[in-house]
Amino acid sequence: MSSHCKFWLPKKKRFCANSPLSDSPFCGNHSQRPDAHWIPCPIDPSHSVLEGNLPSHLNRCPLKKQAQSLSRQPYYQRGINAGKEDMGEGEAGEETTATPKDSNFTSEMKRALVHAMPVSKFIGLIAKIKSAHASICTIIRDSYMVPQSCSIWTDREVDKKLPYKEKHVLQQASILGNLEEFGVLKEYCFTSDETNEKCHSNTESERDTDVSAVVEFGAGRGYLTQMLVDCYGISKVLLVERRSYKFKADRSLRQKERLIVERLRIDIEDLNLNDVESLQGLGYVAIGKHLCGPATDVTLRCCIHKQSYEWTASHPPRGAICYLRGLAIATCCHHLCQWKNYINKAYISDLGFTEEEFHAISWFTSWAVDADHGSEFVVTESSTGHEIIMSETMNEWQLDSASCEVSDIVRSMQPIHRAALGFMCKDIIDAGRLMWLKAQGLQSELVKYVPIDISPENRLLIAR
Repeated sequence: MSSHCKFWLPKKKRFCANSPLSDSPFCGNHSQRPDAHWIPCPIDPSHSVLEGNLPSHLNRCPLKKQAQSLSRQPYYQRGINAGKEDMGEGEAGEETTATPKDSNFTSEMKRALVHAMPVSKFIGLIAKIKSAHASICTIIRDSYMVPQSCSIWTDREVDKKLPYKEKHVLQQASILGNLEEFGVLKEYCFTSDETNEKCHSNTESERDTDVSAVVEFGAGRGYLTQMLVDCYGISKVLLVERRSYKFKADRSLRQKERLIVERLRIDIEDLNLNDVESLQGLGYVAIGKHLCGPATDVTLRCCIHKQSYEWTASHPPRGAICYLRGLAIATCCHHLCQWKNYINKAYISDLGFTEEEFHAISWFTSWAVDADHGSEFVVTESSTGHEIIMSETMNEWQLDSASCEVSDIVRSMQPIHRAALGFMCKDIIDAGRLMWLKAQGLQSELVKYVPIDISPENRLLIAR
C-alpha cells in the first residue's frame, strides 16, 4: 500500500503527504465520508468535524484556549458594538442591546428575497433607490491625493523586503493624504539624517498633543499602519484583527525605535476600546482600509459611543477613557451589510425603505464590483451617468413587466446597468454612515479617494 494519501492538492500541485488510513487510500482529512456526518465546529465554524468525534474535538480544538484567554481580557465584552434588530435607538443612534452573532442574512437569502419579489415591486424599489440617490449624490466628491509625506513609499525608497503593489500603495497614500488634508495628521519631515533629528525634536511635542496613538481596525497584515508609521512618525499603534495572518508588518514595525506596537486578535464587535490599557487616557486616530460590510458599522460604534459606554455597576470603567481625534475608513463589501449591525437604521427608514428592502439594496451593491471596470464603467461614477442609465433601463423593464419575472430581468441586465445600480446602493449605505457621524457632532465627509480603475471600492469616510 502507498505510504502517502492519494488526494490531489490542486494549489500545491502534488498529492497529500499524510499517511493513509489502513482501509483507505486517503488520510483521515480526505477520506470519503457522507457529508451528513460532518458538522461545523461550534468553537470555530470555519472548519468541520465528524459528528461522532465532536465531544473529543471540543477538548482539543486549537481555538478553544484562544477563546478562553480572550474571554478573560478586560477589553472583551461580547456583542458590545453589534447593534440590534429593532429601531429602538437613542438620540444619537446609540444601541445598547446586543444581538446574537449567528442571525446574519446571507447573500443567498438576499438573492432569494429579490427574486421572489413581484416585478412591479422590484421596479418600485429601483425607482426609490434612484430618487434617494439623487438627493445625496452631490455630497460625494473626488479626493484622490498622494501627499509628499508618502513619497518614500510612492518612490519605492522603502525596505525592499516589504511587499510592494502599486495599487495598494496608492490607496494607502490617498487615505493618509485625506487625513492630512483634513487636519488630523501632520506632515513628518524626512529629508536627511541631519535634518530628520531636528524635525523630530521640533514637531514631537506638537504631534503628541494631536495624535498619541493610531488604531487600525481590520488591520490584516498591517501595511496601512506600516506606511503611516514610516511617513508620519506615529509613536504608538494598535492593530485590531480577528484572523491570524502570515507575513505581517509587525516584525518590521517592532524594529523601529520609539514605536510601541500592540496587536489584538479579537472581533471588533466584541471590543471595548476604553478598557484597552495601553490606550487609556489617550487621543487616537482610527483607520481602516476596506473594512468589509458590517465591520465598518461596528467600528463606528466601537469608536463613537458618545465617547463612552453607558457604564453599569457590573462594568465600570477601569481607567481614563480614550478619545477619538480623527477617523478614516475605506468601506468595502457592502453586500455583506446586516440590518442588525447597520449604524443608521433611522436614515434608511426616513428614505422610505423597509428592512427587507435594505437587504435587497445591500445585495445590489455587489453588482458594482462584479465585472471588468473598463472605460465604459467610468460613466457609472458620475451622477449624470447613474440617472441616464437607470432611466433607460427602467423604461425597458416597464414594457416587459407583464411577461417576465425578476430573475429574468436580472439575467438580462447589461453589466453597466448592474454597475450603475450597485454604485447607487453603495452610496446610499455610506451616506447613512456619514449622516450618523455628523449627528455625533463630528466634522465628516464621504469622498472617492481613488479612481475606479485603481479600485471600485473607492469610498472613504473621514471625520475629526
